[in-house]
Amino acid sequence: MNFDLRLKRLKEEHVSLITRPNIPEETGNGIFKRHRYPVLTASHTPLFWRYDLNPATNPYLMERFGINAVFNAGAIRSGDKYALVARVEGADRKSFFAVAESENGTDNFQFRQYPIHMPSLAGGDTNLYDIRLVQHEDGWIYGLFCTEERDPAATPGDQTSAIAQCGIARTRDLTDWERLPNLVTPSPQQRNVVLHPEFVNGQYAFYTRPQDGFIEAGNGGGIGFGLCSNIEKAVITEEMVIDPKRYHTIYEAKNGLGPAPIKTGKGWLHLAHGVRNTAAGLRYTLYLFLTDLQDLTKVIAKPAGYFMAPEGMERTGDVSNVLFCNGWIADPDGTVYIYYASSDTRMHVAVSSVDRLLDYVQNTAPDGFNSADSAGRVKALVDANLAVAGMHNA
Repeated sequence: MNFDLRLKRLKEEHVSLITRPNIPEETGNGIFKRHRYPVLTASHTPLFWRYDLNPATNPYLMERFGINAVFNAGAIRSGDKYALVARVEGADRKSFFAVAESENGTDNFQFRQYPIHMPSLAGGDTNLYDIRLVQHEDGWIYGLFCTEERDPAATPGDQTSAIAQCGIARTRDLTDWERLPNLVTPSPQQRNVVLHPEFVNGQYAFYTRPQDGFIEAGNGGGIGFGLCSNIEKAVITEEMVIDPKRYHTIYEAKNGLGPAPIKTGKGWLHLAHGVRNTAAGLRYTLYLFLTDLQDLTKVIAKPAGYFMAPEGMERTGDVSNVLFCNGWIADPDGTVYIYYASSDTRMHVAVSSVDRLLDYVQNTAPDGFNSADSAGRVKALVDANLAVAGMHNA
């Protein structure tokens, strides 16, 4: 196949992929509707990121920069568009951020011409990933992300030990970013840090994930909370765990907040991930909880078990059996777009509403932490349904 014909077919396939309508599922659990196709994959990235399109320098039209995956995107409304700031992972295993936008929030996501050139601090960042976006009441859009480097204390033969910290940057337009110093906390490592969208007692509020090691949470497991007065030199001196990990739950190994919470009339609505270990490795699922409007550290409702777990094709990928969400968008009409990644490979969308999510959180029983309680909840539901059936048949 000659250069021009191959390029023509590549362009046709790319346009067909990014313009494909995304169909919502016909049935489901009543809480949300998954959409059939991923909203972003490695193949959604522009051809001119991956290929040298000059026949003189690339006569075989080979990929010159391989892209492995697009996942774990922060989300925000940008003017009249739904914007995802995705983690784009190259074949070289390094990640960078890039903005993809859609007019309807469920399909036709197209990347901006260039990826984000995130400024580095002294010493640089080996890898950046998993950005959380928030429009803060101070007027800035903040991005909090993981910045990772090799553990300087590791032995020469150990090329896997790493240190993760929370990077902070801010922007007005998702294009030009100002890098601020990394967050400082009492914890040895920090991942999955989220900025609260409002001031709390005149201070910036952070949801943290105190962690002893890069993979294992250790004694520090749970979703934490802390305050600092100056985000341009953010230092948290005290972390308070507000949602701890617990034995034989979906969050027994570790848990972390996803996107910034949504403010509702009933409380702050949170979406988080929980991790448990299995014979096949770690399993990541998503769950919801609600905190008090005035006291952000007070959990007032938390359904048992997961809100969303990997299904079908979502179960396979680079890191299988994983759902991860660090971006959602609540529209003024109450529609909620939940952008989640599956198995560290691709991005999806599920659509719900604030009313539905609140109904789920407030009217689904909490975890009783034992089998008898679980069986009892099923019995109570059966009894209630039999009573309703009896009324209908009377």
